[in-house]
Amino acid sequence: MSKITLTSVFSMLQLLAVGQTPLDVAESTIKVGALSEEVFYYGFAAGDELIFNFEEVKGKELKELEIIELPGTSKFMDYKAKRISNKILHINRTGIYKFRFANSALVGRICRFRLQRIPTHDSTKNFNTSVYWKTIHDTTYIPFEERYLAKSDTIATTMEQLAKVSSQNALNGNRNNNVVEYELPPGTTSWSYYIGVGNAGKAEYERAKNKFVNTAAAQLATISGYGAMAALALHGINTFVSLQGGADNVKYWFISDWNNVLAFKAGNQFMQYKQGDVVNDAAQMKNPLTGKIYLGLLNDNILQAIDVHVRITAIQVNQIWSTRTVNKVQVSSRQVAFLAN
Repeated sequence: MSKITLTSVFSMLQLLAVGQTPLDVAESTIKVGALSEEVFYYGFAAGDELIFNFEEVKGKELKELEIIELPGTSKFMDYKAKRISNKILHINRTGIYKFRFANSALVGRICRFRLQRIPTHDSTKNFNTSVYWKTIHDTTYIPFEERYLAKSDTIATTMEQLAKVSSQNALNGNRNNNVVEYELPPGTTSWSYYIGVGNAGKAEYERAKNKFVNTAAAQLATISGYGAMAALALHGINTFVSLQGGADNVKYWFISDWNNVLAFKAGNQFMQYKQGDVVNDAAQMKNPLTGKIYLGLLNDNILQAIDVHVRITAIQVNQIWSTRTVNKVQVSSRQVAFLAN
């Protein structure tokens, strides 16, 4: 018999000699899988004598066997254990103990263990050794740099051109089509156009513009460059009157890209996204919002050239971004063991 076993037996005899009867805490047969471990938790009262017995049923070795007083104080550890008889630990203070069985073999181990306690006081005889668990949520605040919109300015920018389009039988040999192009400013969110032919088209533009100046919407506007064209671009409010007959007309197409512009100029088929045959016309546009706008104009008058007034108003949103330090809430959860006593 080994020295450890003799000491354990002697301790047991001493305890039994003073009439203290061991109380069963747990008795179980478990399988510890290959390359894994099993853990169990039990509570003990201050002054208890913990009695631990263990054996590997088939006489095999278990790599590690450890008894830990939570949160992390190792009270007993044995390596390559096959059997442990009446190992006694004195419990100095009430707490929870973790029993860890670790197997490093490629096959499982069948283990049998028994836990007993000998209380030193009658008051702890009925001590509840069961361990319970509760979830604790920990909240931490992590500072990080956040990008935010410090300022946003809305601006209406108007661009104008007067395009001359020759007749079908122009004496100078010019073609009866022309292309007007505009570059949309950065940050464009929408835009509007006005196309007006000759004096009649120009007069209608001036009439609508001047009338809009006296409206409540114009008086309350906080947008730089706000007017009839901006109201149309921003809100789709069209205050322009469409003229009918009695004046020269123009056929127009908003053309997709430069290659299609070349096709238009050559009299070939081309891609477009809006068209009309008008004396004057105005509309709100939501696309495209970047790059160039190409407007193809065609005069179907046999002898008379026409002047086309073209105006584009783009609504720009200029955003100024900055950074600031804010606290990000991070919640983590953990399981905490406790005793019901």
